[in-house]
Amino acid sequence: MAEGSGWAKALGGVRGGILKISLILVVVYVLAYLLPRAFEAADYRNFPVIGSRVLVWSVAEAHLMFAAFVLGVPIFVFIAELLGVYLKNDEYDGLAKEFMRLLAMSYTITAILGGILLVALVTLYPKFTAHMEKVFEPTWAFYVAVIFSEALFSYLYFYSWDLLQGSRKHWHLLIGVVVNALGIGILVITNAWTGYMTTPGGVEGTDLAITVTSRIEAFMNYSWNPLNIHRLLANVCFGGAIVGAYAGFRFLAATTDEERARFDWMGYIGSFIAVAAFIPLPFAGYYLGREIYAYSQQMGVSMMGGSFAQLWILQAILIGALFLAINLYLWLAMARIPGGERYKKFQAPVLFVLATGLAVWATPHSIIATFAEMKAMGSAHHPKLGVLGVMSAKNTAVNLMILATFVTFMLYRRGNKLAKSSFVTVGNSIQIVGLLAALGVIVGIGIYGYFVPAAVRVGLSVYQPLMVAAFMALFLALEVPIYRGSESLGEIKWGQIPRISQYVLFFLAVTFTWLMGLMGYIRSGIRQFWHVYQVMKDTSENAFIPSHGFATMVISIIVLIFFLFVSMVFALAMRSELQDREQQ
Repeated sequence: MAEGSGWAKALGGVRGGILKISLILVVVYVLAYLLPRAFEAADYRNFPVIGSRVLVWSVAEAHLMFAAFVLGVPIFVFIAELLGVYLKNDEYDGLAKEFMRLLAMSYTITAILGGILLVALVTLYPKFTAHMEKVFEPTWAFYVAVIFSEALFSYLYFYSWDLLQGSRKHWHLLIGVVVNALGIGILVITNAWTGYMTTPGGVEGTDLAITVTSRIEAFMNYSWNPLNIHRLLANVCFGGAIVGAYAGFRFLAATTDEERARFDWMGYIGSFIAVAAFIPLPFAGYYLGREIYAYSQQMGVSMMGGSFAQLWILQAILIGALFLAINLYLWLAMARIPGGERYKKFQAPVLFVLATGLAVWATPHSIIATFAEMKAMGSAHHPKLGVLGVMSAKNTAVNLMILATFVTFMLYRRGNKLAKSSFVTVGNSIQIVGLLAALGVIVGIGIYGYFVPAAVRVGLSVYQPLMVAAFMALFLALEVPIYRGSESLGEIKWGQIPRISQYVLFFLAVTFTWLMGLMGYIRSGIRQFWHVYQVMKDTSENAFIPSHGFATMVISIIVLIFFLFVSMVFALAMRSELQDREQQ
């Protein structure tokens, strides 16, 4: 009887969620059909006060941020649930459900923002929308079907959590697989549209007078696969950061030690997921940038050496700050680990690598200077520091920062363990030699890059991240025999961490979000006055690149609005949890 009422409640929750999504879709398509017909025919229409471009920009970016959260979180929800089953630990299962609660509250906002974006595009940019429809018409219905299916299975995944336990757990895990498969399906479809705008293929002609020669080439365009890799990693990273911020908020609001321990652990898991996805993210971004440059050197030069060059300095500062914040959180977290004090001596060298790497990464090749300053230097490049502004130095710096962060995390993992294996001396020696070899190769390639042609330098740069990955694999493989049968120095004291660590989690979430907005602007902006590069020109009154100050102000406002919505999601999730407790 109780089980029957449980299923009735669960299906009622699913039905309510699907009805909301269905209602939003109906309203959106009615508005998308009627609004454009309420105005005279035109290629562009202007939105009052802020203009059409800023409206579409803001709504699209806010929708993308929520979509990244909605598509990224189910991946580590499923991983956490799977770990709970494998380790027979109900805490992981509870953690996964808590993450999923946030997701269930986010679907409505994501759908509303997506609906507003569609209505804005068909109303304000009808010519562009008609072009995209002509190229990708077969994907529209499929996209809506995938969205609807993903929402259905996500609500089912959440509301059936407590019912599909024990011998039925495999059915719940199967639903999780379906949710993630559909989420990745949404990602690859939208990446095809976005990639086509930057690196179009499969069409001949311009504007609306195009002939679609291959829809497959248009869909699987030049930057499609790099976008898939980059955005998948970014979504997981972003989702982990937002979940970490939620845990930080709950930790600060907690009134008992039990609650603080629970949300401290949740914050650690969220930040761990964010860091794990963040470490390979610069390489995925480099891959995307390289493919864009290979498609069009003009876009590549505009991106790295043109008007956007100064924004890359800002990006470097933000990423450097993220590395510093991640390491700060891990060192603060060692305060709750018995035996963690043994590794304090490594803080200074790690900080030196991070600070030096940040300084190198943030050093521009060509600086903004007056004529008198350039005359004094002899050129637009600083005679001493200019050598640090090229990619040989920057690639070396970021790889060393990633290595330093990895070492910090491994020291954290070793915190409360005392190795007793006979393999300790040999294993540690191999790890040290491996670290020195990785450092030697990375720095050596960086220096050698100054003495070879650009094509050789770009080719060699691939071996730096490969060396980092090889060292990580070697280090992790050796950890198993080194710490087999190790002695525990005590249990981790969850909840006993300085409160400032939770503000670091907030910083990570805000900085990740702002960085996402900045890099999205750069990727879109390199098309300059093209809706679809070299295929459809932007002839609206806003067909120009805004000033950096204006762009960063818009990005900041979008981030602020996004976190106001996120605060609402946090509040709804807390209320839902309280209602569940009252009903138990």
